[in-house]
Formats: sequence, C-alpha cells, structure tokens
Amino acid sequence: MEKELFQKLVEISLVNKKLFLPGVSIDCVIFGFDKSSLKILLLRPININKWGLPGHYLRKDEDLRDGANRVLQERTGAGNIFLNQFKTFGKLNRTEYFFKDYPDDLWHKQRFVSVGYYALIDYHSVNPVPDVLSDACEWKDIKELPELMMDHQTILEEALLAVQRDLNYKPIGLNLLPEKFTMSEFLKLYEIILDKKLNRGNFYRKMTRYGILEKLNETRKGGAHKAPDLYRFNIEKYNAALENGLQESW
Repeated sequence: MEKELFQKLVEISLVNKKLFLPGVSIDCVIFGFDKSSLKILLLRPININKWGLPGHYLRKDEDLRDGANRVLQERTGAGNIFLNQFKTFGKLNRTEYFFKDYPDDLWHKQRFVSVGYYALIDYHSVNPVPDVLSDACEWKDIKELPELMMDHQTILEEALLAVQRDLNYKPIGLNLLPEKFTMSEFLKLYEIILDKKLNRGNFYRKMTRYGILEKLNETRKGGAHKAPDLYRFNIEKYNAALENGLQESW
C-alpha cells in the first residue's frame, strides 16, 4: 500500500475510534440514469489502481439509514434520495487482502460487517466529491466498470439484483428521469435496468393502470415522427405505491 494512503488511514483512525463503530460500515451503490445507460458512482483511493463504492463506518450516535444518507450527502451533495437497504455482507476475511501490507493493529484492518444500500439519483444533479482517502469520484457505465476493490463487485452485483427484483413491487423512475418524460423514455429505463426487452403495449397498460402517472397536455418537440406525449409522476400516488407495493410482477 502507498505511504500517503497509509498515513491518512492512521490519522483518521485516531479520530474514528471516538466517533464511529469499528465493526459496522455502510456501502452505498448509487445508480444514475443517462438516457441510454445505467451509471454507478465510484471512488478511487489515493494511488490505488482500483475503484470502490462510497462508504463509511457507522457513527455511534446515528441510525443505519441516517448513516447511509450521510454517505450520500457527502459523496453527491444531494438530499431526498430514494434509498433502500438490500443486504448485509460479513464474510470472513472479505477485506483482508486489501490491507495485507498494513500493520495488524490498524483499525481499518479489523473485521467489519458492511450494510449495503442502493440509491437512485438524478445523474445530472450530482456533483461527485472525492473524500480525503480518494483522488477521484466519478460515474462509470455499468457495462464498462473498472476493477473494484475488496468485495465491492459482489456488493454491486447484489444491489443490481435487488433493484431488478424491486421493480416487481415498487415504482422506480422518480429520481432517475427528468420531471417530464415520454413513455418510451420510461420504458427504456426499465429495459436497461432489467437488461431485457419488454413488450411496449404491456408496459404502457401496466403503468397506466398503476395510476402513478399524469399525462400532460404537452408533447416532446423535434424528430421525424409524431411528437410523443409527455408524462410526469403523481407524487402522492407514487409514494403510496412505494409504501404499499404495486402488487404485480414483470
């Protein structure tokens, strides 16, 4: 491991022991959508040729969800983000090799359990911010991911499976699409997340039946074809569907 990163870890450890729980961390898989691709927000530790998910240890005085929101706020500067806890990761020696060159008494080298959260966020509203241990914080296309550190590839894959599974029961799109969107854009979002084609007619009928959309008296201008209608989410009904579920599957 590089000397600069090691020194920062030692300095931070002295402060962290007073503020954080050494055995519990939070890792956030932050998804963003950019017209035709799904993005993941990643950090690159100083002088390390691998990338990682935004995360941090849990404070002694905060709930898990508050900790996840803190991580998101620090990394993206955004609030009011759709956030969902999806799995806990506690496999023995899951991070040992990453810290193999460090002294055994280094706080970060001790075993810890990570609670995974996924977040859905407006890709264009985010200003990625590196932390003190990182030299880069960037969006990466999910189809072109760099090598990830520790077990972060597993965490990311589990998060994507969780999002795909949740599409059966919860609406998704409020934090990924612009305020006004076409039904084709909405369909494209689902197809990219699910990584498969969906029947256009079935999709339209389902979304109309759920009652979470409002059809606007506006169309998308431009293009050679007929201008498509624009929609937006009915926030009250959307939030109710988030809480109670959609009761159908894809």
